Amino acid sequence: MFSLVPTCKGRHACKSFPSLRVCYQFFSSATNSLPFVSDGFGTENKRTDFGLLFQSCTKLHHAKCLHAFLLVSGKAQDIIFSSRLVNRYAYLGDVSFSRRTFDSMPRKDVYTWNSMVSAYVRSGRFREAVDCFSHFLLTPGLRPDFYTFPPVLKACGNLNVGKKIHCWLIKLGLEWDVFVAASLIHMYSRFGFISVARKLFDEMPFRDMGCWNAMISGFCQNGNAADALDVLIEMRSEGVKMDPVTVASLLTACAQSDDSLSGMLIHLYVIKHGLEFDLFVCNALINMYAKFGCLGHAQRVFYEMQVRDLVSWNSIIAANEQNDKPMTALGFFNRMQLSGVKPDWLTLVSLASIIAQLNDAEMSRSVHGFILRRDWFKEDVVIGNAVVDMYAKLGAIDSARTVFEGLPVKDVVSWNTLITGYTQNGLASEANEVYCMMQECKEIIPNQGTWVSILPAYTHLGALQQGMRIHGRVIKNSLYLDVFVGTCLIDMYGKCGRLDDALSLFYQVPRMSSVTWNAMISCLGVHGHGGKAVKLFKNMIDEGVKPDHVTFVSLMAACSHSGLVNEGELYFHMMQKEYGIKPGLKHYGCMVDLLGRAGHLDKAYSFIKTMPVQPDASVWGALLGACRIHGNAELGKIASEGLFEVDSENVGYYVLLSNIYATTGKWEGVDKVRSMARNRGLRKTPGWSSIEVNNKVDVFYTGNQTHPLCEQIYQKLRELTEKMKSLGYVPDFSFVLQDVEDDEKEHILTSHSERLAIAFGIICTPPKTPIRIFKNLRVCGDCHNVTKLISVITEREIIVRDSNRFHRFKDGTCSCGDYW
Repeated sequence: MFSLVPTCKGRHACKSFPSLRVCYQFFSSATNSLPFVSDGFGTENKRTDFGLLFQSCTKLHHAKCLHAFLLVSGKAQDIIFSSRLVNRYAYLGDVSFSRRTFDSMPRKDVYTWNSMVSAYVRSGRFREAVDCFSHFLLTPGLRPDFYTFPPVLKACGNLNVGKKIHCWLIKLGLEWDVFVAASLIHMYSRFGFISVARKLFDEMPFRDMGCWNAMISGFCQNGNAADALDVLIEMRSEGVKMDPVTVASLLTACAQSDDSLSGMLIHLYVIKHGLEFDLFVCNALINMYAKFGCLGHAQRVFYEMQVRDLVSWNSIIAANEQNDKPMTALGFFNRMQLSGVKPDWLTLVSLASIIAQLNDAEMSRSVHGFILRRDWFKEDVVIGNAVVDMYAKLGAIDSARTVFEGLPVKDVVSWNTLITGYTQNGLASEANEVYCMMQECKEIIPNQGTWVSILPAYTHLGALQQGMRIHGRVIKNSLYLDVFVGTCLIDMYGKCGRLDDALSLFYQVPRMSSVTWNAMISCLGVHGHGGKAVKLFKNMIDEGVKPDHVTFVSLMAACSHSGLVNEGELYFHMMQKEYGIKPGLKHYGCMVDLLGRAGHLDKAYSFIKTMPVQPDASVWGALLGACRIHGNAELGKIASEGLFEVDSENVGYYVLLSNIYATTGKWEGVDKVRSMARNRGLRKTPGWSSIEVNNKVDVFYTGNQTHPLCEQIYQKLRELTEKMKSLGYVPDFSFVLQDVEDDEKEHILTSHSERLAIAFGIICTPPKTPIRIFKNLRVCGDCHNVTKLISVITEREIIVRDSNRFHRFKDGTCSCGDYW
């Protein structure tokens, strides 16, 4: 098993084990020790303290030297020394040497088996721990004791194994040992059987501090903060005082239930009873205050700590990262390194999120390399998920996909993260593709996060039928009343043109937070129901729900779509004065859009010049879009200059300016802008429209000639054009942005993607049924007029969602009132 020197002569032993000689010399003066036999060290008649010698082995190579020393001194067969070696190797992180030492023992007692089981558990090798326990049970003449079961219960991989071990406990009469009972409570709580854990707790003839802590911790793990606090009251009534473990568990419960008052009262208890410098308690306080958003309190606790460990640093870094303070979090990370504390994989999970928030692509590669060099992707799937999320948020979705495919283990969060990444990067089709791949993995069970990830993709695609299937699965899983899933469903129905269904669902789901209200206000806004959105906002206030910054973005956007200029300005000032919400760039962008869309271009430009913050692309883009609507080329040029300073790589802004010049007949300006875009290597985003028919989404690009029904589609359009002209339709060539002949202009208008999709819908769906179209760009004025006439000719309702809002065409009119 070991490679030993051929003799026990001192010169050989000293040369092979120099660190052993140092350890021996250091402890040679110990008196209360075992006799040390002659071994060539020149130490005859001396005694060595093996206890201190074991304690001195703080590194793996020291333990191996000690092991060799025991072998050459004849002590290795001693059951006590061998058991201690098993424990020492496990403590130093080498469970393989623990097992080899264990296997070399000629005889084993209960303590030895317990040591080996504990070694596996300490090393996180739970399956091997359970297997070792099973072999222990088969050993004749030995029976497990109450020291055996706590680590084995911790190692249980599923409830069935836990129940079998519970049966053994009852059989051996060890069920009510306080250590064992506490471990049983932990085990059942871990698998979500908190009622079984509570029953065991209530039936215990005697409880110590560990049992109370186990029950409180169990409730916290299962999100039952109120029950955890009830156990505390029960504990206090029996005269049992809280210890640091109790306090830490309860602080977690307070954070889960958002009970800041109870949290602060516990903090007061901590100070009164002298626990304010306990490391475990301080770390829990930092985490609690971070959950409450009280970063000042969290940092104060951190600064007053007398001793800080890695968990303390991880906690304060995560506190700032989770509260959108990435620079502060990065500062703490740098200070941690300067203090000599080495990061672990949990530190890197927070750091990956920090890098994503800072949009630092260069540092993201450094973080990824750091993780690869330490092979931490094998440590825990969480670190892999964090890197996938980091790359996705940085827009490097191909890198995110590469990391995802290379993960040694993928859980449901891994799949959810990649689906969300594709959706957030505007790649809804790819998100749907990944979701379909996930469904093929039978061991992956979709959860709440899956639905929240995939529903926005279906919303973007306008895939109503697929979204409805998800709704059906959600109902089966009793998740449709979950506030996040419910909100996504509301958003999906509202933005797929089913506003009535969205409203119906809105009144079924919990409405205690602003999230659900925000979604419904936004849906009403994009449908042009600004007045209803304002009324819903007032209902929200009446029900005592506090609006947040997203509420006012949705509300002001709704006012903008409906031309409610006065109301929009009112809410912009209300947000600041009544709710103390500082306007962000999105709020300023909404105000510019509100004023510009209504034709108040000069006022919108003046508003930009008086902004206290530097305008970004959304602000200048809103002004440029308004100039496009109202044909103001001069102000459009000014807006474009501001845009190109902050975002010169967005081809959409070049297209807008080019369209403004084309509308006013300034073809030289068109050529100049298009040349600028070409020189930067930018290409125009092609216009497309999609329609879902028979659970399949068909996508049409402008001028599409490749669809299987291409001839029938263009024939149907020719028939419709003849009927429209008989009703007085005259093509509006101002929406053709090329300098070509009139015949060619009419052909270009006829080939617009939304018309192709509408013609396809008429061909493939029953007469007089609604048609739903989704377009990636703003619908042009000529197509808007054409769709109104088609709704009359075909007696259909046609719902078109463009990049700005919904248009519901029926009986020759549009829900937007020609204001878009």
